[in-house]
Order: sequence, then C-alpha cells, then structure tokens
Amino acid sequence: MRESPALVESRRFGTRRVPVLRPLGWLAAGWRDFMRCPLPGVLHGLALALFGGTLFWLARDQFWLLSGAFSGFLLVAPVLATGLYAVSRALQREGRARLATALAAWRPRDSRLVVFGVLLAFAGTGWVMTSAALITGLAPAPVRNPVEFLRVVVLADQGHLFEVWLLLGGVLAAPVFASSVVAIPLLLDREVGVLAAVFTSWRVVMDNPVAMALWAGLIMGLTLLGMASLMLGLAIVVPWLAHASWHAYRDLVDTSGLVARP
Repeated sequence: MRESPALVESRRFGTRRVPVLRPLGWLAAGWRDFMRCPLPGVLHGLALALFGGTLFWLARDQFWLLSGAFSGFLLVAPVLATGLYAVSRALQREGRARLATALAAWRPRDSRLVVFGVLLAFAGTGWVMTSAALITGLAPAPVRNPVEFLRVVVLADQGHLFEVWLLLGGVLAAPVFASSVVAIPLLLDREVGVLAAVFTSWRVVMDNPVAMALWAGLIMGLTLLGMASLMLGLAIVVPWLAHASWHAYRDLVDTSGLVARP
C-alpha cells in the first residue's frame, strides 16, 4: 500500500527522545527568552488576557457557553503565539530580537500557518458547540454562572455529567495537542507541508508519551493559574509557555535535513 506524500515527507527528518523531566528545562529556557526580550511577550499576553476578560464579561450569565469557550481558547492558543516562536528563533540564531520580529511572523505570506490556524479554530468551535449542547441538554437545572456550574454539574448527586464533559473534552484535546505540540514552530522554521508537520508532532508524542503528558499537564496547570488571577496572569504565562514551546520543538525535532525559512 502506497504511503501518503505527507507521511513520506515527515520522515525526511527525525525526532528525538528526551528525559521525562525535560519539560522543566523547556520552562527554564522559555523564561530566559522572555526576560531577554519581554516586550513582544507582554503585549501578546495582555492581548490574550484582554480577550479572555472580554469573553468572561460577555458570557458571565451563560456559563455553559463560557466553559466551552475557554476550553476552545486553549485549543487555538498555540497558533496565536506564532510571533513569540519567531522571537525565540531570532534569539537563538542572532542573539537578539525585537517587537518587529514578532510582528513579521504575522505577515500574510505563509498559507500553511493560515490553514493550520483555521483547522484549530474549527476544532475549538466544535468543542464550544459540543460543550454548550451537552450542558444545556443534560444539566438538571439552568447553568448561568460558575456557582451553578459547580453545584449543578461538578457536585451533582446523580448522573455523571461532569465526568462525561471532561471525557469529551479530553477526547478532543488529546489529538489536537498531539497534532500541534511542535507543528506550528516547525511550520514557522522550516519548509514543510501542514500534514507533514502534523505527522511529525504525532511521532514526537508517541516517542515521548510520559514527557509529553507532563508537558501537557504543565501547560494546562499554568494556563489555569493565569486565568484564575482575573486573567492578568496570562500576561506572563502566555509568553513563558510560547517561548518554552519553541525550545520543546528544538529539542524534539531534528531538522538538520530541512531547508530553513528566513
């Protein structure tokens, strides 16, 4: 049976196995990049914090929608950090970076990143609709705010709505994480196709299941902390994780045989 061209392309370069605790090193390296060039990161983080605050305000009385929207936001967040991957790449290549480095990554010259962003947006939208339909359709009482979500869904005496909600979220989030964990930095850095980048991301996860599970947990935990601080913590968490994700890509993917993008 003939293999797909994207799968063949993804095998032009290798993936690496890393120690289980290596994600902690990515966080340390990401923090160093953030401190070396903080302005692009702070602006990205503040923009996402403002978006999160606006979302919370608009949907404050419709928590069934809010819970799904925030989960969907986590799915599309990696592509929103593209400019910060460019900053880390410049720091690695040239030893310096500036705000223009991050802004240049958003020029509409690369349809691959646009395609990947659209696919993530579809995944996020699908989860928002699924989450809203699940909670509004199966919850025994209206869910309009966090207190009602906690009482009616999380602490319900009967039924397993919360468990089903978490299970469905995990079923969607796991393949999205596996498909994107190194794909976006790879697309930014090298001349490869979208499907080849996705296949590479899956190979990385399959080669390092425990380390990547730890990495996913760290991303989720730090993001929730940023949200819990009235979204203000996202101004720090978003750039920190974005820079760390660049170092994860550089550790996990051997791109020596690929053409670098300018």
